[in-house]
Amino acid sequence: MNPSTSRSKPRHNTRLTPYSLLLALAALQMTASAAFAHDVTPGDAGYIQEIWGVHIVPFIYLGAKHMITGYDHILFLLGVVFFLYRMKDVALYVSLFALGHSITMLLGVWYGWGINAYIIDAIIGLSVVYKALDNLGAFQKWLGVQPNTKAATLIFGLFHGTGLASKIIDYQIDPEGLLANLLAFNVGVEIGQILALFVILIVMGYWRRSPRFMQQATYANWIMVALGLLLTYQQIAGYLAST
Repeated sequence: MNPSTSRSKPRHNTRLTPYSLLLALAALQMTASAAFAHDVTPGDAGYIQEIWGVHIVPFIYLGAKHMITGYDHILFLLGVVFFLYRMKDVALYVSLFALGHSITMLLGVWYGWGINAYIIDAIIGLSVVYKALDNLGAFQKWLGVQPNTKAATLIFGLFHGTGLASKIIDYQIDPEGLLANLLAFNVGVEIGQILALFVILIVMGYWRRSPRFMQQATYANWIMVALGLLLTYQQIAGYLAST
């Protein structure tokens, strides 16, 4: 194998791909309205309010769309898999996140549990900060302890699901066919998560070939810390402005 060939191609990919991903997420973070961090778009909200009965396919589509366009979800998911190299570990952590997300989304809407959207979205922003700091080894360096990463992933999944449930409750889905529609929406969310994860793993696969990956990974996780703090700030500011 020619060493120069094996190095040059990965280096070209890693200069563009990971930073393009993070900059795209940053652009979404900077331009999106604070109220829409975990929201359902106005057009989709109008559709939800106007229909009744069972609508499996539309709700699968809405769930997938929510996940793919939910930059808070994508940032957290990126943080979760950042240093996971084995597919069985990826599957375990993503399943824990999906389990937590599904429990609170389904039960929250079914039983009408709601938390102020700004508060729950601020917590979701902090979940991004937490995961990026965990990737940086900050808790061990600063506190001398390592939180249980599996438990943290499940717990933050519960918060992510609560955020979505709080928004859906506001749109008052018709009770006729509610359970079937919620299950379909959740299936769509998981489909969207798989699609997002597929793209993330491809990007990470190319990036990790770079000899500079660990150095760049440090910068990338600090960018994620900044984005999570920005999201948290936006939500706290929105909450204060609404009171």
